[in-house]
Amino acid sequence: MMPPGLVSNLQEALQNRKGTAPKQQEPEDSNDTVSTTTEDNPIEFDESKPIILLTNSDGVESPGLTHLVEALVLQGLYNVHVCVPQSDKSVSGHSVTIRETVEAISTKLNGVIAAFEISGTPVDCVSLALSGALFSWSKPVLVISGINRGSSCGHHTFYSGVVAGAREALLSGVPSLSISLDWKKDESQETDFKNAVEVCLPLINAAIRDVEKETFPKNCFLNIEIPRSPSSNKVCNFIIHWMAIFPYVLLHSANALAL
Repeated sequence: MMPPGLVSNLQEALQNRKGTAPKQQEPEDSNDTVSTTTEDNPIEFDESKPIILLTNSDGVESPGLTHLVEALVLQGLYNVHVCVPQSDKSVSGHSVTIRETVEAISTKLNGVIAAFEISGTPVDCVSLALSGALFSWSKPVLVISGINRGSSCGHHTFYSGVVAGAREALLSGVPSLSISLDWKKDESQETDFKNAVEVCLPLINAAIRDVEKETFPKNCFLNIEIPRSPSSNKVCNFIIHWMAIFPYVLLHSANALAL
C-alpha cells in the first residue's frame, strides 16, 4: 500500500486540477524571486528545517533541476543542497568512477545552501554527498533525483542515471525518489518541466512528512514518471513504482494514479 500522506496529497492535487488551480503571483522583478547566494549575502542553514539533497543525471543547467530548485526554495520549507554531474550522464546506469580522480567544484544556485558539480556519475554524486566530505550534515531527510528529460520506467530503469542516483541513496540508508518527465522531440517544451514540478511537488512534501513520521516504506525508493505535456492533460495519468533492492523487483507494477 502507498503511504497515507502520498494518497491524501494525490487526492488534493486531483481536486485542484478539476477546478482552476490558483497561480502563483509572479514577482515584478525576477531577480527578487530568490535571494542570490553570495559571499555578502549567504543563504543561512536553518536547523529547524529538514535537509534535502537534489541530484540528477544531466548537470546543473538542466531545466528540470532549475525549476525544481526554484519551487522548493520558494516554499521555504527545507534546507536545499545540490550535488550533480558536471556533464550529461543520462544513460550511465549504476556506474561508478574508478582509476580516475573525482573532482568536486563548488557552484552557486539561487536559494541553495550549498551546491557542487562532480566529475563523475550520478552514483558518484550521491555517494560523495553522503560521505560527509562535501556538506556539514551527515544525512539528509530525502534525496531527490531529477527531474530527468525522458522516460525512466520499465526497462529504462536499468540504464537510467537518474534512477541510479535514487537507488544509491537507498543503498546508503537514505529515503529517496527519482522523477522523470516523458519527453517527445518536436512536441515537448521546456515549460513542461515547470508544470511537472507543480504536479510532483505535493508528492515530495508528502514523502518528507512520511519520512519524518517514520511511515515511509523501508528498503525501497519511489520512481515517478510524469507524462508529456502535463499542463494540457485534464487527467494526468502518472506512473509510480516502488522499487526494492532486496530483492530488486517492482513492488507495485505501474500504479496509474489520476491527477
